[in-house]
Amino acid sequence: MKPRGVVAAGHEQTARAAEAILREGGNAFDAALGAMVAACVTEPVLASLGGGGFLLAHPSRGKSLVYDFFVHTPRTRVAEEHLDFRPMEADFGTVKQTFHFGRGSIATPGLIRGLFEVHRDLGSMPMRDVVAPALQMAREGVRVNALQAYILQVVSPIFVACPQVLEAFGSPREEGGLVVEGDVLRMPEMADTLEILSIEGDDLFYRGEIAQLIDHECREGGGCLRLDDLEHYEVLRREPLTVDYRDVRVQTNPPPSSGGILVGFALRLLQQLRDFGASSFGSHRHLSLLAKCMELTNKARVDAHADDASAHLDNALLLDGTLLGRYREEILGRAEALRGTTHVNVIDADDNVATLTVSNGEGCGYLLPRTGIMLNNMLGEEDLNPQGFHCWEPDERMTSMMSPSLIYWKDGRIVATGSGGSNRIRTAILQVIVNLVDHGMSVEDAVASPRIFHEGDTLSVENGFRDSELSGLLEDFPRHELWGEQNLYFGGAHTVEHEAGGGFHGAGDPRRGGVCLVVD
Repeated sequence: MKPRGVVAAGHEQTARAAEAILREGGNAFDAALGAMVAACVTEPVLASLGGGGFLLAHPSRGKSLVYDFFVHTPRTRVAEEHLDFRPMEADFGTVKQTFHFGRGSIATPGLIRGLFEVHRDLGSMPMRDVVAPALQMAREGVRVNALQAYILQVVSPIFVACPQVLEAFGSPREEGGLVVEGDVLRMPEMADTLEILSIEGDDLFYRGEIAQLIDHECREGGGCLRLDDLEHYEVLRREPLTVDYRDVRVQTNPPPSSGGILVGFALRLLQQLRDFGASSFGSHRHLSLLAKCMELTNKARVDAHADDASAHLDNALLLDGTLLGRYREEILGRAEALRGTTHVNVIDADDNVATLTVSNGEGCGYLLPRTGIMLNNMLGEEDLNPQGFHCWEPDERMTSMMSPSLIYWKDGRIVATGSGGSNRIRTAILQVIVNLVDHGMSVEDAVASPRIFHEGDTLSVENGFRDSELSGLLEDFPRHELWGEQNLYFGGAHTVEHEAGGGFHGAGDPRRGGVCLVVD
């Protein structure tokens, strides 16, 4: 029997939701939407009905289209002294990072509108069937795995600050503690919300009872969001950013999001280096050029117009063409959200392709009463604006590193990829593309191979490269950090493939609990 398709996601039960929908006759878009909603149950720190994201859709008949349902800044600001806006320190072991939460950190969420808009355009089965797997998981519960328990612990100050949240995410085995690996997490109120949404539609959230509830919570509790923000929220449909690289065509998330265009910058630079593709994976030459490419394409260098000279790369390449113009006009100055994310890919037997990335930041620290929904904390970014917090431009789509991407070969082969991982999203995707195209790796090897990441003046190197090749690289980059094992820090590039006239393949990134299922 011909396979129904392939799914890759950041949790087994997220992938199982998409699998169930494909088995019921749904298409790739039904399956991706079902997985997105399921992730709000299985990966609750990373995904929420109160967050936002992007879907790059490639219908079997028709042009590719990006659905931008990311968060939007409120239409008006509230005086800082009246905001509920608090810091917390997340301890990742090797590094610590300050996040801010509270009702004053909530941006206008887009995920529910995105769910319904994509379904109206591309779905093939009733919404109640799309949300059915997630609804069942929320009702019956999902066993917490090690990765989700770890992520929850890292941001635990947000999840213990409010008694209602602590009760919802509390461990049955430890009073006052959050769920740990092996506990079963049930979300009965979210199950009820999903059921009502599938009947009443997205107006319930943007104009109806839930919208009124959000307005009241923010108006009375120190938030900026109002009913007016919800009523005016729109899903934006965009043409994907297209970049040709070697013998493939790459489509990714366009401005005003920054991740896709930074991937594009890097590919344009590497395209000019004829010997880059000839250098073997993990060699000193390969890693040094890749790191210098990252150095030139990080946001700070682009903002400064790449004035730094490089012994290997011509800065004129970065300044040439339309990419830099689009970056300056559509991205610079926007409020940026670089938060926790998760990613889903689905390809079905008809060659419909969906690649989807979503985020809730870390969550605002409150559950909307009687809904099971925690809204985002996207306004809690450390560097939303050079002038500091609460200086974001009102009524503006926030920019993001999220970059769901498609890679097309001339023979018809297609790969869908994307990643979570804040600033590491763009470099994880870049390295998967390079591994596939320049090094001829399988999807599985392209995802599993060790990675590097350069930002600021520090090069981070994942374990797995040959010591003999690393010595030269580390001389080139004296400020460096060596990681002893694979780590979620380097992203989670779940990836799927449909060979030309052939089979389905894929890989869930082990760094972020990834799972890939070929659906027979």
